[in-house]
Amino acid sequence: MEIGFGSGTTTEYLVEERMKFYAIFALEVIEHVAAPAELCKSLLALTESNGATVISTVNRSMRAFASTIVAAECILRWLPKGTHQWSSFITPEELVLMLQRASVYVEEMAGFAYDPLTSQWSITDDIDVLYIAFGAKNSQ
Repeated sequence: MEIGFGSGTTTEYLVEERMKFYAIFALEVIEHVAAPAELCKSLLALTESNGATVISTVNRSMRAFASTIVAAECILRWLPKGTHQWSSFITPEELVLMLQRASVYVEEMAGFAYDPLTSQWSITDDIDVLYIAFGAKNSQ
């Protein structure tokens, strides 16, 4: 799993190096890894006590399939075809459970919406397509 420390840096490497961060951001990543629950555990190991974990991903819903794979990949070609696999999308409930099992407690969740008329993104309460979760590492 590559993160913002340069090519080839993995969460596992950072855990081995005993790195710690007050905030971890995994944006549009978790749906691309083979073991999302293991990624959550690695993120926990990298997070200071009471630190923040922020994860954004795509919901496994029919609207997300239509928006992300059909529209963004096939019709609009914003992303290369085959970038996403619907079966790898993660529901908000699944993400919350994975994070809870890693001792990260989700405090807030929000959705993202794109307005094609203004070409702008906004934050929304609708988590049916793209969403972001904010959690805190249990201090124990």
